Amino acid sequence: MMRFEEEGETLKDKSRCANIRADLKICLLESDCCKIYKRTPKECLKLRDSTVPDECFALQRTFFECKHSTIDGRRRFRGPRGY
Repeated sequence: MMRFEEEGETLKDKSRCANIRADLKICLLESDCCKIYKRTPKECLKLRDSTVPDECFALQRTFFECKHSTIDGRRRFRGPRGY
C-alpha cells in the first residue's frame, strides 16, 4: 500500500502513523471526488462520496485506529484487539 515509498520519496513527518496518513492523502487526491468534482479530501470523506474508492475508507479507519492506539495507554500492554 505504501505508494509514496515506491516513488522513492521520504516523509518529513516521522510519527508513528505518518505512513498511513500519506497513503490516505494520496488515495483521496487520486479519487474522482477530488480530481473531477474539485472537492477537498476532507469534504469527500465527510460526504462519503461514491466516487471515493473503498480503499480510502479502509485507510481512514486504519489511520483512526493508529492515532487512537497512540493515545490509549492500555494498548501498549494488551496489544491490538482481536489477537
